[in-house]
Amino acid sequence: MNRPSTGSPFLRGLAGGIAGGFLGSMLFSGLGHGAMGSGGGSGGGLGGSGFGFLEIILIGVLIFMVFRFIRNRKQNAQSQNLGTQYVPPPYQQPETYAAPAQSPDQDVETGISHIQSMDQNFDPLAFKDWVQDLFFKIQAAWGNQDLSPVNPFLTDQMRGIFQQDLDEMKAGNRVNRLENIAVRSVDITEAWQEEGKDFMTILFYANLLDYTVDKTTSAVISGSKTEPVKFKEFWTFMRPVGGRGSWQLSAIQQEN
Repeated sequence: MNRPSTGSPFLRGLAGGIAGGFLGSMLFSGLGHGAMGSGGGSGGGLGGSGFGFLEIILIGVLIFMVFRFIRNRKQNAQSQNLGTQYVPPPYQQPETYAAPAQSPDQDVETGISHIQSMDQNFDPLAFKDWVQDLFFKIQAAWGNQDLSPVNPFLTDQMRGIFQQDLDEMKAGNRVNRLENIAVRSVDITEAWQEEGKDFMTILFYANLLDYTVDKTTSAVISGSKTEPVKFKEFWTFMRPVGGRGSWQLSAIQQEN
C-alpha cells in the first residue's frame, strides 16, 4: 500500500526558504561589513573579519531549529498514518469458498452513501431484489450442474471454486439436490469501497431440503429429502466503482 508523503512539500520548501533567506542575509551582511571595513582602510575586530562569533552562533542555532521542525513534522505525520490504518477482523470462512473481501470499519448507511455518491442510480432495495433472484438462479445452476446461466455474475475465483466442486461430484456420479428453498430474510450487512471497487455483503436467512444422490440408483448418499435445514450465509458482491460494470459474487461465508 502506498503511504502518503509525510509532511507538506509546501511547508518544507517554506522552511527551507526562510532558512536560506536568513542565512543569505547574514552572509551578505557579514561580507558587506567586511568590505566596508577593508575599503575604509581602518577598523579591525569583527567588522574586518567578515563573520563575527555571534553571527556564527546564530546561524548554528537557526539550522538546528529548522531541522528539528522538519523532523518533528515527519514523526507526527508517521504516527497519524499508523493510527488510521484499518486492521480488519478475522473471518470465519468455509473451506471451499473464497475469503470475503476486507471491509472498512463503517456502518452500512455510510457505506451505501459512498457508493451512491459515485452512482446516483444505485438503489439498495432494488439491489436486494436482484440479489434474491440471483440466489435462486445460482441454486438452480448448482443443482443442474451447469454454471453457464450464471457465469456472468460470478468472479473468476468463485466460478473456479464452484466448477471444481461440480466436477468432483460428476466424477463420483453424484448430484447435490437443493429443493423447497424458502428465503426468510435478505439484509445488507456491509457496504464499502476499496481499490476502485464497490462491495456489498448480503445476509441470507433461508431453509431448504439439501441432499446428495447417486445418479444411477437415485439413492440418497447424504442429507435428507424430508428434513429441511436452516442456514445463514453472507454473500459478498463486487463491481467497479460508479456502476461501470455488473455486480459479481466474490465470496460466501457461512455463519456458525
